[in-house]
Amino acid sequence: MRLRDMPHFFRISGSDDTLLNFMADTCHKTNDATATIANTFEALEPDMLHALSSMIPRVYAVGPLHLMINRIAREKSFASKHIECNLLEEHDECLRWLDSKEPKSVIYLNFGSIAFMTHQQLVEFAMGLANSNQCFLWVLRHDSVNGDTTTLPEEFVEETRERGFLSGWCPQEKVLDHPSIGGFLTHCGWNSTIESLSAGVPMLCWPCFGDQPTNCKTICDDWGVGLEMDGNVKRDEVERLVRELMEGEVGKKMRRRAMEWKKKAEEAAGEKGSSSMNLDKLLDEVLSK
Repeated sequence: MRLRDMPHFFRISGSDDTLLNFMADTCHKTNDATATIANTFEALEPDMLHALSSMIPRVYAVGPLHLMINRIAREKSFASKHIECNLLEEHDECLRWLDSKEPKSVIYLNFGSIAFMTHQQLVEFAMGLANSNQCFLWVLRHDSVNGDTTTLPEEFVEETRERGFLSGWCPQEKVLDHPSIGGFLTHCGWNSTIESLSAGVPMLCWPCFGDQPTNCKTICDDWGVGLEMDGNVKRDEVERLVRELMEGEVGKKMRRRAMEWKKKAEEAAGEKGSSSMNLDKLLDEVLSK
């Protein structure tokens, strides 16, 4: 691993970083926990789970959680799928727009609910998208730009009027599962990462902070389903990588690999899968106390 692949709070000087202290406190508490849940599955991260199990007692991989929840809801005929816990209100107009597009023809952009970019990075992303000539769905929060308004270049708006859709927020699981989605430009947050893998969608990776650089490294090097984008966003690189993901031979190879991970995720969350069996063990462990 490169130094830049490590979580940012491993690279700071001093001990006053909020996230560092939160992580340290959480790690200390695992020793006293009845059980520790990991939102992953055994086939995806066997080495990580083995290492954790050697340090922490009773680690249970019960993910992908959204697949587990959906399966249990179907089997039990729950009236409601699960408790919604989005930080932002979802808009589903984008799903109807996606219905009008060809299979695997749209790249989806979403940098999560708390990551920020500079205005210059916004402009470079926008113009790179415009120059790529690809259809796109871009989730752009009103506060996406740190300390500034989220204003897109006029030439971008004119150039992409017929092939782009901008949304304030969206139901991401449904978007990633939509047949029109062919790629995901992501900040590599863990929820986005495992949801993309579960949907069989390859990724362009633009990590920001926390565990995202480590997730990016794993996505690209270990799982073979992503291309890394430089932190100093340049429109030429955005254009090149978007084209490579959506049209190139590397993108096709990653898409095939992503579909293999989708199958493994579904198997893990199946009735007899590893995550389902681990969930049963977890419940037995907790209830026995």
